[in-house]
This record gives sequence, structure tokens and C-alpha cells, in this order.
Amino acid sequence: MYKRIFSLMIPILLASIAVAADFSTPTGRVKDSIEKVIATLNDKNLSREDRWQRIAVVIKGGFDFRSMSQSVLSTNWQKATPEEQQRFTEFFTQYIEQTYRSKIEAYTDEKVLYKEETVKGDRAVVDTVIVTNTTEIPVSFKLKNNDGEWFAYDVVIEGISLVSNYRTTFAAIVKNEGMDGLMSDIQKRIDKYKADQSAEDSDEPADTAAAPASKG
Repeated sequence: MYKRIFSLMIPILLASIAVAADFSTPTGRVKDSIEKVIATLNDKNLSREDRWQRIAVVIKGGFDFRSMSQSVLSTNWQKATPEEQQRFTEFFTQYIEQTYRSKIEAYTDEKVLYKEETVKGDRAVVDTVIVTNTTEIPVSFKLKNNDGEWFAYDVVIEGISLVSNYRTTFAAIVKNEGMDGLMSDIQKRIDKYKADQSAEDSDEPADTAAAPASKG
């Protein structure tokens, strides 16, 4: 009986591996990243920090943060020096990771439905819906093709673009305080999120899954 079940599972497992490794389609890329994040969140053998480190790797691998940074800065990207562009990309990547960490960790078995894929040249949009117990949240991923692989550069949640939202906020800071002011502002935001995270971690109860101390 077990051999029969195992033999039936092999094609399914191979199919899932093929989908997970398929970055040649926009939906394949989005699905791979989402499923890896969900699998990591559901892995009870990982500590909270180990879980997040794995998720951070998925985020960095699935997003084109340089293109995202360029879109966020808009005309200020062209005015920035190469060193400022690189520094901003690094800071913005850290900022996105810290900002959305608590939101990702709040996942509680919601379902993700993959609705539609629209491709125009080297750009694409993948429409998904997050289904909770009480509502459905439309989330669209904007992607671009880099040498045959698709990478996300914007996320639109309920009609609100992540890139457009930060573009407005950061443009005002650059106008008043310049690029140095923007870097300082983002660094303060990152430090605050890290401090809040450390406070949350210190408030967590000890890991009840840890092995008991030996007697004697």
C-alpha cells in the first residue's frame, strides 16, 4: 500500500519541483517565491530568526531591488552618483525586509490564488488574491525579464503601489534634505524596526520545544 502511494506521489513531487524551478514565466517566479516563504513559515523546526533569514534570501532572490530603487527615486536616481545609487539600493533593500517582516510573520494559513498573467515584452503583471477567513485581498506583482528570468520590481496591494508610495515620501525628503538626508532617514527607520524586533524577541517565552535538561 505504501509503495503504491509513494509511486503515485513521485509525479506530483516532480511536477512541484519543476514549477518551483521555473523562473522563465512570471507566474512561475511569483508562485515559487510565495510557496517557499509559506513553507518556511510553516517549518516549526526553525527558530524565529532562522526562519526569517531563509525568507530574506527568498525576497532578495525574487526581487530586482536595483530596478525598484531606480523607480522609487525616479529623476533623483539620475542625479545621484553611482556610489549613492548603490548605497540607496542597499539601504532600501534592508528597509523593505524590515518593514514587511512583521506582516509576513503574521501569516496564518491564508490561501493565495493565482488569477491572471499579463506579459508585454520584458514586463509582466501577475494578479493574485490572498483569501483570509473574512476577506479577499487583491495583490498584483509587477515583474521584468532579466536575461530570461523574471524578477519582481513592484507590488500593488488593493490598488496601492509600493513603489509609488515610497516615491512620494522619499522625493519630499530629498527635496528638503538631499540624498544624505534620505540615507539618514532610511537608516533611522531600519534601526527602529530592528529595535522593535529585538523587543518582541525578548518578550517571547522560551522555546517549549527545546529538549529538557538532563537529570542527575
